[in-house]
Amino acid sequence: MQLVEERPTASRTARRAGTPAAQPRPLKDISLERDDRVRTGIDELDRVLGGGVVRGSLVLIGGDPGVGKSTLLLQAARALAQVAPPVLYVTAEESAAQVKMRADRLGITSDGLLLWPENDLSIVQAQLDDAKPRSLVIDSIQTVFLPDLESAPGSVAQVRECGARLMTLAKSRGIATFLVGHVTKEGALAGPRVLEHLVDTVLYFEGERHHSYRVLRAVKNRFGSTNEIGVFEMAEGGLVEVKNPSEFFLAERPEKAPGSVVVSSLEGTPAAAARAAGSRRAGAGRDAAADRARRRLQSCLPAAGGAREARRRSAREPGRVRQRGRRRPR
Repeated sequence: MQLVEERPTASRTARRAGTPAAQPRPLKDISLERDDRVRTGIDELDRVLGGGVVRGSLVLIGGDPGVGKSTLLLQAARALAQVAPPVLYVTAEESAAQVKMRADRLGITSDGLLLWPENDLSIVQAQLDDAKPRSLVIDSIQTVFLPDLESAPGSVAQVRECGARLMTLAKSRGIATFLVGHVTKEGALAGPRVLEHLVDTVLYFEGERHHSYRVLRAVKNRFGSTNEIGVFEMAEGGLVEVKNPSEFFLAERPEKAPGSVVVSSLEGTPAAAARAAGSRRAGAGRDAAADRARRRLQSCLPAAGGAREARRRSAREPGRVRQRGRRRPR
């Protein structure tokens, strides 16, 4: 077996070569431009981002396969192409024809949206001078690569160096950059942990397999609050914003039904209400109905419960776990 040492020195030198030299300045002399934050027009996405996309920011969005990450970013690219063109969408996983089929299904025909199937990041960097995009989408960070490194795309070294290269390009050129990230079977973002430290915002796009509703939540945001969620519905024409989640949960609620309970669950800024049928008895009956309503809400909004609820149950019942096959002492 032969060990091969990776030397990313050349890529780091090339990455820093195109960065203009900055001089120290007093903090009071640094001014903000009026268009530093651009609203996409997708209210749920803008709220999670803290009020819009910040110029020169690096946003990482992760989620399970098939949850709708590419659909969300393609719709966001269309919205950004209408207010701040051009937008460069680099697809490294799908062909141009496959992305065009999805765009036709979503009704996207914007002239300011540029599509480029390419996975060599050095070629993408050389093309930025000609395209001059104001926003950049990389789909995905695990499939692009730098030819200076000998490792395969998706390896720790490739993901780390590609993320660092894109961060430098975003900051030096003022390009709002979106990265699609794969997740592991445990639900964590694949790749080195340093990638989450490099980016400005980390978003998770979550959804249950048998539900059409999706939840977008921020776990890191340098330009806004992380106590925000956005709710979408996956429809035939793409992702549709759910302005009032409580209206969906209470749609099947019969009027003046005896024993029904409505529970309001606060997750981020929007509060959602769910209904569950309970007992007419006071006390334990209402508590059981409220617990069923909370579980129903968590099944529809996966970001609202999940692992936290499992930890609460295990903390309430610490003595339930015993080793199999061991008898109790008499």
